[in-house]
Amino acid sequence: MSENTDLIIVGGGISGASLLYTIAKFTDVDDVTLIEKEREIAAINTHRTNNSQTLHFGDIETNYTLEKAEEVKEGAELLAGYLEGTDPDREMHSKRSKMVLGVGDEEVAKLEERYRENGFGDLFSKLREIGREEIEELEPKVVEGRDPSTELKALQTPDGYVVDYGAVAKSFVDAAREEEGVGVHLGTAVENVDEDRDGFTVETDDGDFEADAVVVAAGSHSLQFAKEMGYGEHMSLLPVAGSFFLADDLLNGKVYTLQMKKLPFAAVHGDADVHDDGITRFGPTAKLVPTLERGRISTVSDFADVFGFSPASVLSYVNILSDRILFPYVVRNLVYDLPEVGKRAFLPNVQKVVPTVDIDDIERAKGYGGVRPQIVDTENKELDMGEAKISGDGILFNITPSPGASTALKNAMTDVQTVLDFFDADHEFDGDAFREATIENFPRVDDDGDATEEADGAADGDADDDSDADGDDAEEDAADDDDSDDRVPAEADD
Repeated sequence: MSENTDLIIVGGGISGASLLYTIAKFTDVDDVTLIEKEREIAAINTHRTNNSQTLHFGDIETNYTLEKAEEVKEGAELLAGYLEGTDPDREMHSKRSKMVLGVGDEEVAKLEERYRENGFGDLFSKLREIGREEIEELEPKVVEGRDPSTELKALQTPDGYVVDYGAVAKSFVDAAREEEGVGVHLGTAVENVDEDRDGFTVETDDGDFEADAVVVAAGSHSLQFAKEMGYGEHMSLLPVAGSFFLADDLLNGKVYTLQMKKLPFAAVHGDADVHDDGITRFGPTAKLVPTLERGRISTVSDFADVFGFSPASVLSYVNILSDRILFPYVVRNLVYDLPEVGKRAFLPNVQKVVPTVDIDDIERAKGYGGVRPQIVDTENKELDMGEAKISGDGILFNITPSPGASTALKNAMTDVQTVLDFFDADHEFDGDAFREATIENFPRVDDDGDATEEADGAADGDADDDSDADGDDAEEDAADDDDSDDRVPAEADD
């Protein structure tokens, strides 16, 4: 089989799906094809069990600078607006209270400084400082059993969107398929991408595809493809696997703890699962792994491809992992994965959110956990905290660490402009229609300063509806039925 198309998107996770949606619905590109190696869309890191199900706005993520929060905020509002407009029955998401909790004088002072002096209170109009009494009204278990003399404060918002990113990715693809000229090939593994003077040939296990332009939105594998084609020589990856612990129904919304600014990983938090509010998830952990996909030994060799074993890569890893903050953090997270010992070691993180939990109340979440690519700059020998895009002549490689799922539509909007440049301005992007379908549906604050829409159960603490690409984790169950495939996968791991 050989197929010709204008644009090929490699990867059917949230990144590839959002780009397909944006190209198909809001540009006049004639033909676009998405190729995904799994038998279904969003089978790996975008799957709901493989991430934190959190829509990251930057409001309660205390490791974000104000500049990063400003960047993330627009992306989150685009996706929140899409959800408000297309999912009124909340089958793909729920909306709950969300807060970051400060425990003790030092943490409370940090939250006050962040809110009052660092600009976060001004940037996020729905974000509020709340004290012990209001925290107890929203989240009784957070206060129950806690020393009354311990200072307690939270920054709280009703914008606690809890998202099934897998369902969202599928909705993007379904919407795109309504348009003419859209092709989606599932269960099709990309084996090679070749460039010639007429464009690109994407070789798969189901034949070749010819295209004028290519976007590789395959998560960690994007850098692997890039390096095979001579791009990204000064980049490597630090794959981080996350896990969760489960407990019974303890929380009504999302409760985050403070995170150190130097760490790129999500802070430990507790929340209910998006489709089962009877389960509270605590996590994620952050364990370094030598694979690009959780639970797939075949991707060890893929990691070797992106690592490269060059002196620059080795020295970069040594420099990063010897950091006095990061090294003990890495060691602690390795311990969390040990049987029984790990649960006991992780328990204080849970008790910081819900003090009355004991060792018998939590268990490791089986079948949960994804892998996030943290980008390594091997020239400066440091972690790159942002998204990475490598652009060539007619080809774009998109590597999206957390919160790539939260900013998927913003990334798609940016990538569309790059793609249209590939076509020498022969096509147009309808930005007004795009915003009308997305961010214009996002609930704003009215003139009196009140949020136009409350979170589910935010006013009375109910847990009716239920509840993070920046994200965080769970195991590849839907994908594991194809674990014999050792070819280069084409999955967007967001």
